[in-house]
Amino acid sequence: MTSDDTRRQFRDAMAYLPAAVNIITTDGPHGRCGITASAVCSVTDTPPTMLVCINQTSYVHDLLRQNRSVCINVLAAECQELARTFAGMTGCSMDERFEHCGWTAGSSAVPVLADAIARLEGRIVDSKAVGSHSVLFVRIDHISMREDGDGLIYFGRQFHRLERPGIATPSGSAGTAR
Repeated sequence: MTSDDTRRQFRDAMAYLPAAVNIITTDGPHGRCGITASAVCSVTDTPPTMLVCINQTSYVHDLLRQNRSVCINVLAAECQELARTFAGMTGCSMDERFEHCGWTAGSSAVPVLADAIARLEGRIVDSKAVGSHSVLFVRIDHISMREDGDGLIYFGRQFHRLERPGIATPSGSAGTAR
């Protein structure tokens, strides 16, 4: 099997690994930008640390590393079009991307999405180049969450709503998360 075949098979297999959809944002002396990313996960809770994988050829890659302050905006199901916009699928400029939805300055002045189901602000504390991507380690300093809303996942090269489960009440009927 050629390396092109292996690469294609790997990409096809990864299409069947469901992943949360996030928009990673930054702002600072090197500029404001954001990118849709699904290669995001927790590393440890002591100290709270996440990893974000970004293609090294992406325009956003260098700005994230230079500004160092970032927000991982975990998208709600209703943010599918915004995910497409920040993935570069709609042809919007970077400034136009931020004209969509309610963006505010977070605790470290990075763009924070009001509609996100979770917002994790932090600072890139380490990075490691692995093949075509950089793995950015983000120490989380500030967390805010919504108490409602369904999740957005990417699976089979498409976006899908992931329904938020209800909390079972003692009588066994579903209740509302608090």
